[in-house]
Amino acid sequence: MRILLLAPQPFYQERGTPIAVRMLAKTLCEAGHHVDLLTFHLGEDVAIAGLRIFRIPRLWFIRRIPIGFSMAKLLCDLCLFFSLLRRLAREQYDVVHAGEESVFLALATRFLHRACVVYDMDSSMPDQLREKWIGLRFLSYPLDALERLALKRADVVVPVCQQLVDRACQVKAPEQVVLLEDFALAVDDNSGQPVDRLRQLLSVSGLLALYVGNLEPYQGLDLLLAGFARVDPQCDLSLVLIGGSPADLADYQAKASSLGISQRVYFLGPRPVSQLNDYLSQADILVSPRLKGVNTPMKIFSYLDSGRPIIATDISSHTQVLDPGCALLVDPTPDALAQGFNQLAADQSLRQTLGQAGQSLARTRFSFSRFQATVNELYGESGPLPG
Repeated sequence: MRILLLAPQPFYQERGTPIAVRMLAKTLCEAGHHVDLLTFHLGEDVAIAGLRIFRIPRLWFIRRIPIGFSMAKLLCDLCLFFSLLRRLAREQYDVVHAGEESVFLALATRFLHRACVVYDMDSSMPDQLREKWIGLRFLSYPLDALERLALKRADVVVPVCQQLVDRACQVKAPEQVVLLEDFALAVDDNSGQPVDRLRQLLSVSGLLALYVGNLEPYQGLDLLLAGFARVDPQCDLSLVLIGGSPADLADYQAKASSLGISQRVYFLGPRPVSQLNDYLSQADILVSPRLKGVNTPMKIFSYLDSGRPIIATDISSHTQVLDPGCALLVDPTPDALAQGFNQLAADQSLRQTLGQAGQSLARTRFSFSRFQATVNELYGESGPLPG
């Protein structure tokens, strides 16, 4: 097939959605499809046989697009719309695979194409907007109506988690909804870059707890630091955080200092995704203190695959994948998080049991090969795409 993949974000950058887009493009191209990817002006080109990358005009005054909705993202979306018009005027496609809000662009341009529209539903856009701007809650009805319209008009909806599947099935026939879950990243090629040996680098001899990801508020870093500050002083446990922008790092370093834990909390900043597995393997405990969201954080799948025990907040974003058999789930409060750290630090047998169960789950349900099989079934002759 000739497929136009719409990616309304910087591509390629090492963060959740662009990683998933890259793996989707790789899977489609390896299956023999011809894929054009239309994306923002920011990001690095990647070399995948069969993939062509097209970008919106360079907006010199936009040099960074934060995660989530922003005025910069909306302006880039507008440029993406006009770039899409030009692309559709020049090329004919069998499928327009539209991620996130770009589904509205694909539907609005149907007068120019007869392609099937696949809505790649990575999250609920109304939920994201309401969480970011509380003042938009009075617009809940029109926002939800727009989401239902996109779900109804798309030919196939591809949600990333079960909660979004349930939402899509309220307006779509189940056979038109395909669950495409994320996967553990099998990235062991470090490209010659040295990987820090954390205990030597930080002069730490006890147990290591590790958080990997951005430092946006919804990730629960304030909760994590407040909880870690209440860990039993007799517990020989250090906390390492990988990821975050320079501004975020400065803010949270100041927060750690104010809590009196700066001697046991280490902020390393970003590290290449290709080194992820090396860092996870050095940890004794992995932590995800997320507070909001519906979709499961992509890092959870790599956490599971590492064979290390996980402590995570007991919210639906986590419990769609995690259960008490493979992770320690705690209430999103500092006291509960501290109690969870104390429990895992004191019980090596529990750490081993949870780690082994999580790894088994990752390798049976959340492997890249299973992701590829779902994509190939979607785009196969017997898949749900209209002929």
